[in-house]
Amino acid sequence: MNKRKLYIAVLVVSVVGLFVVQYQYLNIGLNLAKVQFQRNIGQAAQIIKEDLSTQNQLTFLIGQAITLDERYFTLSMDSIQDASRHFLNDFITYRLTEKGIDTDFTYRLSTKDSTDYLTSPDPPTLAPDQSQYPIELRGYLPELMNKQLILELRFTDLTPYFLFQLNGLTIPTLIFLCGMLFVIVWVLRSFYWQSRVITTTNDFINNLTHELKTPVFSIGLATKILEKKVPESEQGVVALIQTETERLKTHIEKVLELSTLESGKSPYQLDIVDLLPVIEQLAKRYEDLARLEGFVFNAALPQEPIMVKADVHHWQNALNNLFDNAKTYASDPVIDFVVSREGDQWQFAIGDNGPGMTKSQKDLMFEKYYRAAASESHHIKGYGLGLNFVQHIVKAHHGQINVTTALGQGTTVSLTLRGHDA
Repeated sequence: MNKRKLYIAVLVVSVVGLFVVQYQYLNIGLNLAKVQFQRNIGQAAQIIKEDLSTQNQLTFLIGQAITLDERYFTLSMDSIQDASRHFLNDFITYRLTEKGIDTDFTYRLSTKDSTDYLTSPDPPTLAPDQSQYPIELRGYLPELMNKQLILELRFTDLTPYFLFQLNGLTIPTLIFLCGMLFVIVWVLRSFYWQSRVITTTNDFINNLTHELKTPVFSIGLATKILEKKVPESEQGVVALIQTETERLKTHIEKVLELSTLESGKSPYQLDIVDLLPVIEQLAKRYEDLARLEGFVFNAALPQEPIMVKADVHHWQNALNNLFDNAKTYASDPVIDFVVSREGDQWQFAIGDNGPGMTKSQKDLMFEKYYRAAASESHHIKGYGLGLNFVQHIVKAHHGQINVTTALGQGTTVSLTLRGHDA
């Protein structure tokens, strides 16, 4: 649970950090856009200033409009001023567009004492978010008026314009961030949904297996009573019932232990012990079983104590699972059990002459519920839990598993534990 919270915290911090970094990039982009705008408006203002400094058709028309001189036109003064207003607006628009400035603006042509002579078709207003760029005119028009004239350009709320200029950066950034958020939310939602499903499944399995333990115990007790009362000819049936009952009991215990492991609870009690007596007892048991069932079992055990830090019961269960697999998957089983020491490591190797595995089967053999294709193991009963259980045990003991196998050449599974001094 703590690791899960840590992973989620790291994910949240990473996403927030990504947003902060992208926000900073946008700020940098906005600042660069503002610097570029200042440079462009400065260049455009210089050109406008130079164009309006000489007498030409535009400045002559503006001069007549601001001096109220009707001598050269048959139009009314209002028409002359209106025409001047529009022509000047078009001229400024053209010069700004040349420099890459394509946004709405207003202007006013006035003196320093704020006397307006000419304004843009859209009346200029002074708002808090406006940017003002005054251009002090020289040449023809100021000399005509004998006054200092200022052409003031005003731009309202340039932030949307700057953002529009950064569309190549902002739009992909927003799309990718939204996509990442969607995927993260989907993954987290799926993760919690799967966690709930796993928890519910484990609860169901626990309840079911606990309920099964009672009838299994009753059946085992009943067979012991029957064993004393049935005739010799029926003893085989009783023995079969006892064998299958023990198998069922083993499966139930295995499922319960796996559920305990997946719930985060550790059933292991690791102590420094000598495994040699346990290993000798296990080997003796399989030697006896080999004589009864007619398969070959070879054991090579050390003469010195096997001092390791282990849970004897669970380590013995892990080896039992491997022995059962080696015996089950071969037609005429030949099992080799070798315990050896290499440096400070103890190795427990169990080899068989079974059908072996392909690389894909080897990669999946420790997956929970994994079973080989039905055509390859139709005669083998099981639920694909044994090897997963072995893997849990070895990880809990901080050991290693090595598998050597090839199709048609058998399989050798080696479990390794670090040795300890007595």
